[in-house]
Amino acid sequence: MTPSGTAIARLPSGGLSILRDFRYTIGMTALSTFTIQTHLPNEWRNITAEVRKTVADSGVREGICVVFVPHTTAAVTINENADPDVPRDMLAAMNAISPDRAEFRHAEGNSAAHMKTSLVGPSVTIIVSAGQPLLGTWQGVWFTEFDGPRTRTVHVRVLGE
Repeated sequence: MTPSGTAIARLPSGGLSILRDFRYTIGMTALSTFTIQTHLPNEWRNITAEVRKTVADSGVREGICVVFVPHTTAAVTINENADPDVPRDMLAAMNAISPDRAEFRHAEGNSAAHMKTSLVGPSVTIIVSAGQPLLGTWQGVWFTEFDGPRTRTVHVRVLGE
């Protein structure tokens, strides 16, 4: 389905009218939501299989996949998935960058977790090609917990054709 049309927005702008032409294509879209139970205060969990399954089940052959974590003390990233020392090293580095500090004033006592989450980010976007997430040989999608243990939610949206 490829709807198109012209919308006219007449906005006063120094006596001039503005004409905007809007054309868009609506393709396929799929949303998958799953939960993760974390077991440690700081933890990396490989969610590549769940992302691959969502893309495959969506029927999208060409497009994008957005993985989104709706939490302020958990995040998602893409990194190496072959060596189990990489997540350990990343956690050690994150703890060095953002340790708990006595001067933090946040009442819940998890300011360091908020800092780590801001550094990593709540979402990643992956190209979908030939019905598969276009990841490098050694890349995986990682859910990152910084304030566990908790039950967490992950949303995976696939868009394309």
